[in-house]
Amino acid sequence: MTDHVSTHQAEEDARNAALLFWLNGRIVPRAEAVVSIYDSGFMLGDGVWEGVRLYDGRWTFLDDHMERLFEAAKAIDLEIGLTPDQVKQAIFDLQAANGMTTDAHARLMVTRGVKTRPFQHPKLSQQGPTIAIIMEHSRPKIPRPITLATVPHLRGLPMTQDPKLNSHSKLNCILACIAAQKAGADEALMLDLHGFVNTTNACNFFIVKKGEVWTSTGDYCMNGITRRKVIELCRANGIPVFERNFSLVDTYSADEAFLTGTFGAQTPVGVIDGRQIGNGQMGPMTERLRGLYKALVMA
Repeated sequence: MTDHVSTHQAEEDARNAALLFWLNGRIVPRAEAVVSIYDSGFMLGDGVWEGVRLYDGRWTFLDDHMERLFEAAKAIDLEIGLTPDQVKQAIFDLQAANGMTTDAHARLMVTRGVKTRPFQHPKLSQQGPTIAIIMEHSRPKIPRPITLATVPHLRGLPMTQDPKLNSHSKLNCILACIAAQKAGADEALMLDLHGFVNTTNACNFFIVKKGEVWTSTGDYCMNGITRRKVIELCRANGIPVFERNFSLVDTYSADEAFLTGTFGAQTPVGVIDGRQIGNGQMGPMTERLRGLYKALVMA
């Protein structure tokens, strides 16, 4: 197939031609929203990030995202230099400057900053962090269920690069996505080191079997906030949910499959490795969880 769909596909919005951006404490137009070629993020992927969505005037689960951002920064020994409240205020200020009220997406990026020489050692980053926020008018537009292809690229061990870390270093996932598209799918289904189904290159992965919701153990997947909210919603609403090891054999015979992520919330999966999942459309459990999640967001 050639009409690839992305889990981050959005409607075109003319307002995005005149956006403002937040960069190191200043709100600037696109032409001024630039970083040095010596920046650690550009040079080495040395940084962490978060993506948050604006629904009806509120940034969804913003405190959860701030907690994850600061945990990640501590894990890589990066001093952000702002408090969580100051980071949130930067988001609010940029939202106001862009006149955004709903259906917006912000990507907050923190790198180790500009290096004195173009080499790896973190002590060469001596000017403090680079902090940037991209904010766009963005309404998801995913015209059909996503198709997935299993790829040889794995989600690795914590002692190599912990897959829970929202790192700028995403090459493994990018290569997985390329492999999936060359196989004719939209995105990649990635296994863990033991061959169990784990996650996709961009989102967390769930299947539904006989009224039960299954997802991976969480040992090798992204530390997804939407993933956690879906698990909590299942438990609160009497839906059997399991974080467990399961195989491709289990997956191919699933009644439904869906992805979770901040941007698309719950995105149905129609085909995996050329095999139709259920009827190939959004299933009743996915639809129910979408409704429960929307109610949670709007509460």
